[in-house]
Amino acid sequence: MTPMAHIDRRNVLKGAAVAAVAAAAGPAVAAAPAGAGGQGTGRQPVPGAADLSRFDTPGDKDFPKVGGNLGNQNYTSLRRIHPGNVRRLRGAWVNRIEGGITEGNNESTAVVVDGTIYIESALGNVVAVDGVTGQTKWRYEQTRGTLVRRGVAVGDGKVFTKSNENYVIALDQGTGQVVWERQVNGFGNIEKVAVVYCDGMLFCGTNDGPRGAAVALDARSGDLLWHFWGTPGPGELGNDTWEGDSWMDGGATPWIHPAVDPELGLTYWTFGNARGNNSSQDGSARGGQNLFANSLVALDMHTGAYRWHFQSVHHDIWDMDNVMAPVLADVRIRGRRRKVVVYGSKSGMYFILDRVDGTAPLGIVERPVPQEPRQKTWPTQPFPVQGGWTEQRVVDQPLGTAVPGDPNRAVPNYMQGALYDPHWDVPILSIPGHGGGADWSHMSFSHRTGLVYTGYGYVAAAHSLTESSNGLRAPGEYQTGGIVAVDVSTNRVTWKRRMPYSLAHGNGILTTASDLMFIGQPDGNLIAMDARTSRELWRFQTGAAISSSPIMYRAGGKEYLAVYAGGTSIPYGNSAPRGDFLWAFEIDGDVGPAPTPPPPVIRRPVSGGPVEGAAVANTVVIGRTYNAATGQIGASESFAVAGMAPTHLRVPSGTTVTFTNHPGNAGERGVTQFFEGLFKVRLDPGESFQYTFSRAGEYFFNDPASPRSTGKIEVY
Repeated sequence: MTPMAHIDRRNVLKGAAVAAVAAAAGPAVAAAPAGAGGQGTGRQPVPGAADLSRFDTPGDKDFPKVGGNLGNQNYTSLRRIHPGNVRRLRGAWVNRIEGGITEGNNESTAVVVDGTIYIESALGNVVAVDGVTGQTKWRYEQTRGTLVRRGVAVGDGKVFTKSNENYVIALDQGTGQVVWERQVNGFGNIEKVAVVYCDGMLFCGTNDGPRGAAVALDARSGDLLWHFWGTPGPGELGNDTWEGDSWMDGGATPWIHPAVDPELGLTYWTFGNARGNNSSQDGSARGGQNLFANSLVALDMHTGAYRWHFQSVHHDIWDMDNVMAPVLADVRIRGRRRKVVVYGSKSGMYFILDRVDGTAPLGIVERPVPQEPRQKTWPTQPFPVQGGWTEQRVVDQPLGTAVPGDPNRAVPNYMQGALYDPHWDVPILSIPGHGGGADWSHMSFSHRTGLVYTGYGYVAAAHSLTESSNGLRAPGEYQTGGIVAVDVSTNRVTWKRRMPYSLAHGNGILTTASDLMFIGQPDGNLIAMDARTSRELWRFQTGAAISSSPIMYRAGGKEYLAVYAGGTSIPYGNSAPRGDFLWAFEIDGDVGPAPTPPPPVIRRPVSGGPVEGAAVANTVVIGRTYNAATGQIGASESFAVAGMAPTHLRVPSGTTVTFTNHPGNAGERGVTQFFEGLFKVRLDPGESFQYTFSRAGEYFFNDPASPRSTGKIEVY
């Protein structure tokens, strides 16, 4: 059922009018309703400010769900591992849960109940492991093909997982035998998203379908209890925020797991980006705010009835949905105890909202943004009064300055922009991009520090309708990142630390009652930091990239830290080391680190594989593609990413390379080397330029006439 139509449409959609007034009058603090997409009243009394630190999760010895508890706080009250002894952490055991595979996408975070760890592999299999010995207790073999998964749910004596073909599966917690299977069709792809169990119910998000829904099932049988569409249909609240029938394939899939507040009886879902014309960058045929895309929506946990929502991006054309699992916290704001939900990620901003009614206790403003009528852009976008926690415009540094320099520096020759600058047919480079800021990593809220911690990435993106999918990560750019800690009571940055890798894709954070903070990196290192200062205290090589959250549990009288190291393809492609390492650590353990794998390639690669210089007379032809199998240069001019023939040339040190604008090209092309600034030339058709590379290294260059066309000279 979709229990929405009876809600007062004017009350919910009044945010559009508020936004128009705000745009005319200038920025104003929204201290009551957030007004960035409209709010429902909920029409229920405000409860007392009870401390919901555990959100109805049992004990302190387990880590019973992805996110740790129903509020997704990724915090543990265990404290025997502390800054004074963390350097003595070593492996207690390691289990290669798939027998030693070194491929696939491993995005699952482990959970622990009663000393048993439950984890899903890159193949979609479920494995139960003894938390003390590391021995496999049982395994469930996926029967419908490989499936990327992000974590099981445990409850009611069962372990809940998913499979291809939209099946939700209940396994016996003790044996792994199938208790029931239920195919849940009609709501998008019910496959990747972690399952959440609470009070006999399963909350299941969907991913990557033309239209998505939040779904609740009966944990005893798999029967459908309710659903809520991300893009409302005719007669449903919010349908008139979509032009024509664009809601039918508008996306808005809730592809991260929700948070649950049992006392308020509410679930909190983040719905993904809007789509149109099979593109997240094209808004030309879906005028309107496009609810409930890019929104946090509070729903009655038992009925699915709408309570309130907040839209973080109106009419998204940048794939900038805020898709991290929302975090619930009880904090004191301006002397008053408030129940809040922390929402935000890709845009590099946190929206701190009251869990009861969606108001903004710290203020949110609607600010006018640049417009592109062909894209039917919305006139304003919401910003927290305190601003964001990361840069929102690429920086233009002189070529030849320190490398890598500022990681959000602009790759040359692109039109430069800022967050929410609109695009059409010319690529506009902006930051944070759809793979930067923060993405689907798990945040952590520490009860000790009152801070929320997030891993993020510096991965600028060039958006235009000439790009397929969701935007171009500019070849040659540095893909690095960092960690930020924000005070939830003020929405101000307490500390921020740059790191050598992007930490936006599965690199979740765990904080502890002993003021430690743990995070895994794509190079396989698991790191411990002081949660108050960011000082590094310990690191351990796990053998494969970590794209999951560390967890902590107590079993057999000991406290353990655990993490699954397997790796995923975003953002480093196949260069990120893969594996199937389930690790547990204890003080003075006797298992040493794994061999160090090759580190990920942090610069965005060019489109083709390496070609030896001798095969092409040490020559790059600008504006043409190259067929490595035949050695043929493209017959027609190209302005695409592969528009260098070849894109990747290998030559020995001391080689003179010739760059030629193909005589058949229509106009001026050229090459700009970055970031070392070795050359910047423009050439008429038929003209050539030569440069001698005297030092080993890699040298990226692109074309001033089409910066998408990018090449690399590898000098050895």
